Amino acid sequence: MDKPALYLIPTLLGDTPVSEVIPPYNIEVASRLKYFIVENTRSARRFLKRCNPGIDIDGLTFFELNKHTNPSQIASFLKPLVAGENMGVLSEAGCPAVADPGADVVAIAQLEGYPVVPLVGPSSLLMALMGSGFNGQSFAFHGYLPINPGERAKQLKRLEALAYSDDQTQLFIETPYRNQKLAEEILRQCKPKTRLCIAMNLSLPDAYLVTRTVQAWKGKLPDMHKKPAVFLIYKE
Repeated sequence: MDKPALYLIPTLLGDTPVSEVIPPYNIEVASRLKYFIVENTRSARRFLKRCNPGIDIDGLTFFELNKHTNPSQIASFLKPLVAGENMGVLSEAGCPAVADPGADVVAIAQLEGYPVVPLVGPSSLLMALMGSGFNGQSFAFHGYLPINPGERAKQLKRLEALAYSDDQTQLFIETPYRNQKLAEEILRQCKPKTRLCIAMNLSLPDAYLVTRTVQAWKGKLPDMHKKPAVFLIYKE
């Protein structure tokens, strides 16, 4: 590549051996970079050190991109690219810019004509979809559902209707400590024959990925407290 590139580097979804989920090429790329745009500097440093214990962490520069970042600052994070240096983007877990920060800086890089290189790695959304048995040709990710009970119930009904009318898998997530309440709400709002897949801690030793009908889930929900989870619903 003639121009410097912005590498999108997937990270671990939890305490998993790096060799099990991160390709060697990713480690080679990350080891060569000196500038990173990250969601959290501390966890980014820890991840890079796990990938390559010999990496000179103190010689790296980190720019934090998260919910506290002033949007007016984002363009300045790409100054190393302008100066001819390759850069990397890391999120807290999984793939940058997918259900995680990063899209804004990628959009700027695209606009300015810099190569954007997404690297392969763990994505809880794609792994959940792969293992659900649901339609992988047409699917939609909705992020977090409304916290307000009435609005959340309405949204669940709407997503279920889409699963049937459009033959489309519906994916969404929740803050881990509210997983149980969301699962219980799905069982209350959705049809007995609608299928629900619950995917938790994917790529970890205690990974859980089970699909059942709403009716079959009743009284059999797993312990989901504080476990990163993806919920998928699809027609009977």
